Amino acid sequence: MISVDDYQRHDGLGLAALVRERQVTPAELLEAAIARADAVNPKINAIVISMQEIARERVRQPLTGPFAGVPFLVKDVIQDYAGVPTTVGSAAIRDYVPATHAEITERFLRSGAVVFGKTNSPELALKGCTEPLRWGATRNPWNLERTPGGSSGGAAAAVAAGIVPLAGANDGGGSIRIPAACCGLFGLRPSRGRVPLGPRLGEAWEGASSDLVVSRSVRDSAAMLDAIHGADVGAPFEIRPPARPYLEELRSEPGRLRIAFCTRSPIGTDVHPDCVQAVVDAARLLESLGHHVEEAAPDVDGDALARDYLTMYMGQVAADIAHWGAVAGAREADFEPDTRVLGLLGRTLSAGDYVLARRRWNDYARALGRFHQRYALYMTPTLAQPPMRIGELELPRWQQIARSLLLGLRAGRLLHGSGMVEQLARDSLAKVPFTQLANLTGTPAMSVPLHWTAENLPIGVQFIAPFGAEDLLFRLAAQLEQARPWAQRRPVL
Repeated sequence: MISVDDYQRHDGLGLAALVRERQVTPAELLEAAIARADAVNPKINAIVISMQEIARERVRQPLTGPFAGVPFLVKDVIQDYAGVPTTVGSAAIRDYVPATHAEITERFLRSGAVVFGKTNSPELALKGCTEPLRWGATRNPWNLERTPGGSSGGAAAAVAAGIVPLAGANDGGGSIRIPAACCGLFGLRPSRGRVPLGPRLGEAWEGASSDLVVSRSVRDSAAMLDAIHGADVGAPFEIRPPARPYLEELRSEPGRLRIAFCTRSPIGTDVHPDCVQAVVDAARLLESLGHHVEEAAPDVDGDALARDYLTMYMGQVAADIAHWGAVAGAREADFEPDTRVLGLLGRTLSAGDYVLARRRWNDYARALGRFHQRYALYMTPTLAQPPMRIGELELPRWQQIARSLLLGLRAGRLLHGSGMVEQLARDSLAKVPFTQLANLTGTPAMSVPLHWTAENLPIGVQFIAPFGAEDLLFRLAAQLEQARPWAQRRPVL
């Protein structure tokens, strides 16, 4: 038998080693995870769909793989589990139960992971906080008045709280890196096409979104990417496979890297001093490790990128509302008001405007590619401010009234060209302006927990690598983890 305290001391690969060495059984690990969830989930609201009996049945079966017997949680977005409801955080999606696993869930299971629940997400995974009306707010274990970020906020809160050592996540605009930064975790978003999204999707959000995990240790993320990468049948394209397992990369030095950094918001909004300091401190640490670090930024129009990101975002919301209406009978009136406004704006975009915005993604990718000819990595704050307070993104009363009027008039087309959409892009991304560059360019990026505020709130530092260079990110992450360990820092609940 393993105590809950002992259970929390190990990362996923450490727990799997205990199983292989017959020091503990998968059933005992599962009960420890459930006990921890029973103790803390009522405080943080990370797990919203329980799968405990499914998990208890699974641990009675032979398990193989790098995470054999390790308790695990999947996100209630994309990572469908056959026979278990998928809600995507929405009250509008009431009765959708997938008949088959998503390919990524199938691969999580092949790794030996024992899935015993699904984690909270904002409706349709649309926000950098996790406060859906369907399930209620998820809270940050470091401070229960703060958000764990989003959209993989439930996953990050569960890992930070010690329920599981790693949990499924996905990232279409920062949704792995943002919650990792808010919760003091490691989070890497793979390159476009590295991880499959079938069979329901070929690409999510025009390829801007990719799946992996949030984890306490770098090696858990590396080992899970080893377990799940590679195209599935019918995938739109195949990315070049890694030269060797990512887990092996952690044993190699990254060499002397030329790293650029920037602390200025790409859309000209404020950046909190703690987030600036996190990057400044990281630059000093990197220099002490032998790397060359200098201030520079790619030649990308941040305002244009924000507008083009929001164009994709609005179009995807409109498509998702229609999709869930067709497959699950979801009524538009049952979606949250913010979601309905975005859907209205998406429906009133012209097809030509959408395609022009999508074409400009190539401009950003080319500019970043030229930048990476000079610099191996690009470092920024992950977020422009420390974790926000719960409810901080709620609209003021007058804006809620304006939103209601807009929905009543169905006047979305009038807003295009008025400047209001541009202002919406600026306002919505002001707190998270750094992450979307990697999504639109399809490049891998990671958030590393290298800084804490005086109030003991985590601050993440982001690194963006060239397309396909997850190996480089893992090598540097392992070096940083050794130089400034973070796993021993735990929130007190």
